[in-house]
Amino acid sequence: MKANQTVKFKNKPVIIGSYSIVGPKEGKGNFGPYFNYVIKDDSFGEDSYEKAEKKMLVSAIVGAIEDAKIKPNDVNLLLAGDLLNQIISSSYAARNFNFAFLGLFGACSTMAESMAIGASLIDGHQFDTVVCSTGSHFCTAERQFRFPLELGNQRPPTSQWTVTGAGACVLSSRGYGPRISMATFGKVIDFGIKDVNDMGAAMAPAAMDTMMAHFRDTDTTPDDYDLIVTGDLGKLGSEILIDLMEDQGIKLGLNYNDCGQMYYTRNQNTLSGGSGCGCSATIFNSFIMKKLRDGEYKKVLFMPTGALMSTTASQQGETIPGICHAIVIESDVVNNKDEDLKSSKKQYKIKKHK
Repeated sequence: MKANQTVKFKNKPVIIGSYSIVGPKEGKGNFGPYFNYVIKDDSFGEDSYEKAEKKMLVSAIVGAIEDAKIKPNDVNLLLAGDLLNQIISSSYAARNFNFAFLGLFGACSTMAESMAIGASLIDGHQFDTVVCSTGSHFCTAERQFRFPLELGNQRPPTSQWTVTGAGACVLSSRGYGPRISMATFGKVIDFGIKDVNDMGAAMAPAAMDTMMAHFRDTDTTPDDYDLIVTGDLGKLGSEILIDLMEDQGIKLGLNYNDCGQMYYTRNQNTLSGGSGCGCSATIFNSFIMKKLRDGEYKKVLFMPTGALMSTTASQQGETIPGICHAIVIESDVVNNKDEDLKSSKKQYKIKKHK
């Protein structure tokens, strides 16, 4: 008998606050109107792109806490990670706050990893309030994983554009907002891809494995969700996932999409689409959260994907392992009984906007 990879939360944690901050290119993309803040230039007033990435994370954390209408002293724990070596953006951001910190590395799956761990700690009555955050920056990722921008290297059609942005959300044991009902922890899956410019192909098998595990563990199908969204497979990777799922006997419908594929417009020249920790983090903490808060989405399966490589391993010819974690978020509006729907909406709006 296969082990169950899914945690079903009895005390469903509430997402009481969220925030997204992005770069100028991202602000001109398909989700520009939904982001909380668009910076004017990629340096964000700093003398290095690494410092700009850290500053975005700090801004996202502060913004999510303010959106939750709580005080920093109410936060028990910060869960955060990023793509840079030794997750310096998250660690350096954490020194700006006076609460406990757990640094995570799930590559571009970190938003879901932090939410899954945070929800587990709240469901187990270990903490009351947890902040989950992650981010990335195009210029820092290119310098670390591929080539410095000054070299002007050409990018192949399979490559993706690392999103400059950061997202954060506040999970709580009480309050009003969308609730996390389940989390499926993924396995490390490696199909032998070595090309660092083909992240979608490297991560798609992990998305397939986690998706199959989730449907098996929860006895659900794609039709049970208003939206199924992977993290940053991009155009090619999401097509591979659709094919892999069909091989498993499951056809993904119009309710499936990928954050990397959706992020930019066609004329923004991002080739296979968006990627990076900030890709799924900023879309979730803006567009998806708004749809859940408004009740337009009743139930969302959020599945960020990550490529667990390093510069050292890639230079040694190693293959690229992939990981994917899944989170189920349900709207607090649509889960109420019909007769209580109007009063629930009224109560929620008073809580959020008074």
